Amino acid sequence: MSGRAKLAACVAISLLASSSIACAQSQVIGAPPEARNMKLVGTSDLQARSAYQPTIHHQGDRWIAYIGHHGGTDEIPSPVNPMTERAEPNGTSIVDVTDPARPKYLVHIPGQEGEYEAGGAQMVRVCDGKGLPKGNPNAVYMLRTFGGEAHEIWNVAVPEKPVLVSRIAGGLKDTHKNWWECDTGIAFLVSGAPDWRTRRMTQVYDLSDPANPRKIRDFGLPGQEPGSTGAVPTELHGPISTGPDGNRVYFGYGTNKGGFIQIVDREKLLNGPTEPTAENLRLPEVSRLAMSSFNGAHTTFPMLKMPIAEFAHDKDGKSRDIMMVVDEAILNECAEPRQMVWFADITVENRPMMISSYTVPEASGHFCQRGGRFGSHSSNESMASVYYKKMAFIAFFNAGVRALDIRDPYHPVEVGYFIPSITKATDKRCVTVDGKERCKVAIQTNNVETDERGYVYIVDRANTGLHILELTGPARAIAGLP
Repeated sequence: MSGRAKLAACVAISLLASSSIACAQSQVIGAPPEARNMKLVGTSDLQARSAYQPTIHHQGDRWIAYIGHHGGTDEIPSPVNPMTERAEPNGTSIVDVTDPARPKYLVHIPGQEGEYEAGGAQMVRVCDGKGLPKGNPNAVYMLRTFGGEAHEIWNVAVPEKPVLVSRIAGGLKDTHKNWWECDTGIAFLVSGAPDWRTRRMTQVYDLSDPANPRKIRDFGLPGQEPGSTGAVPTELHGPISTGPDGNRVYFGYGTNKGGFIQIVDREKLLNGPTEPTAENLRLPEVSRLAMSSFNGAHTTFPMLKMPIAEFAHDKDGKSRDIMMVVDEAILNECAEPRQMVWFADITVENRPMMISSYTVPEASGHFCQRGGRFGSHSSNESMASVYYKKMAFIAFFNAGVRALDIRDPYHPVEVGYFIPSITKATDKRCVTVDGKERCKVAIQTNNVETDERGYVYIVDRANTGLHILELTGPARAIAGLP
């Protein structure tokens, strides 16, 4: 009996027995993963560390996964690294995935002491030195956060022996989801400058010479800047840039409520007046789309000039500029509005409009009963041609990763999914019910990325590690994979 069939049977029994808790605990160690049109290729336990952003980088004849981690917990603040036999605060895992069936854990770089998002080293981006205007051509640079305090750049040309190159900022209130242009060196760093009125805003840096970072400016929404008054607009989650050719930066604010999508003119952002006045902060903005009080914008992924088959015979609008917006579920066991995926048509930039949405049907797996978070969190961010504008992969916490056919963004269709098996390392997630704590163990697929070979990489927030997947059946055919 499959894991999904076992869960369905348990639900039926629990309805008769009035025991939903028994059903919620039906995922047990040793039960098979739940899957459709996706299969497991290889795994790494990542030393049972809570994982956030994976970045997959092709280095010579090797493929290396750089994986950021949240901070520890009050129960396990600093897990022991078996390679050094030392307790190390969660930081960055570096894993050789050249053979995806046999990933090899290479090294762990400790992060900042601290729990959850206050510690660790959640975010990681990688650029080759030979591509950066002033980089060392023999270097490979890894940009990461250092807890909520600072940003760091490491040389990982030899992944087994990372070397610290520089530290950026410092004394920050927080950090989060950065973006780094590998051809220009411009980086949009999510920071919490001490004098700003918000926990997360943007610090723009020139990292074309990683050994000598140069700050360009601070940026945020009017009302967040130092010295302003009144209500403070919701905080930034992260940006994605199309570089000098596209001349746009897409910002997402609000995470899971009261969010904004902001489209910004990159050239005006970089070269406009830098003093953080309300007028100067408004200058680069092309447009803004306010989301409902129920939803936010965790990921704002641009897919420009998408050909739409349905419009092929129309005089105008045969192709459209589309933005995929992913919210983040925050609370366990569905104790908030559903966080999901939205598609916006941004062809007319000053009038962006929502055109469709996607969510996992809750009843398909009784996910509100499984424990932990249920809802979207993030998408893959690779723009490699293997999947770009054809398929998207969405991390959906206890519903695993979902594969979407997005060739018609007006009607996105789920074509596959994979929910890993829990392990002995999978951590519990708790809620308070009638004044008492109730805890359940569940998968918490947190982030997803792809590589140019077509492999899909998912990492787990509840310490279940890294899973490397590939598409099968109809989903593989949609992507055009052999």
